[in-house]
Amino acid sequence: MQLSDLEKVVALEHDVFPDPWSFNAFKEQVEDDGWGGFVVESTSGIIGYACYFIAATEAHLTNIAVSEEFRRKSVAKLLLDNIFKVVKEYQCEFLLLEVRPSNKSAIAFYEKYDFKLLYQRPRYYHNPLEDALVMVHYFEYDREQ
Repeated sequence: MQLSDLEKVVALEHDVFPDPWSFNAFKEQVEDDGWGGFVVESTSGIIGYACYFIAATEAHLTNIAVSEEFRRKSVAKLLLDNIFKVVKEYQCEFLLLEVRPSNKSAIAFYEKYDFKLLYQRPRYYHNPLEDALVMVHYFEYDREQ
C-alpha cells in the first residue's frame, strides 16, 4: 500500500464498513514505522487491502477488506498470507485482530487460520454500537538456530 493508493482504499473502506477509517488513519498506516499494508488490484482497480502494525514481538491486523463482488475468491486469503509472511519475518509471537460478533463470515474466515477468541472488548464499534471480539493467532519458531 502506497500513498497513491489511499483514495481508492478509502473509497473501498466506505463501501465495506459502516464506521470507516479516515484518509488520515490510512495515511498514518503508510507513513509511520511499524505500520504497513497491502492492496490487491484487478482491472477494475483496488479490490482489497489489509493493514498491520508491528511493535516488538506483537503484531496487529488493523484492517482488512475486500470488495463485495470479489469475496470468496481468495482475495482475503492472499492478503492474510502476506500479513503472515511479514509477521513471521519479524518473528512476532502473535497476531491480534478485532472483529464484530455479528460478522459471522469474517469470524469463520479467521478461525480457518487458527485464530482463537482471546476476549471481548465492550462497546468497541460505534456505528452501530457493538462489542469487538479480540482474536489471536500464535506463531511458534525454532529458537535454537
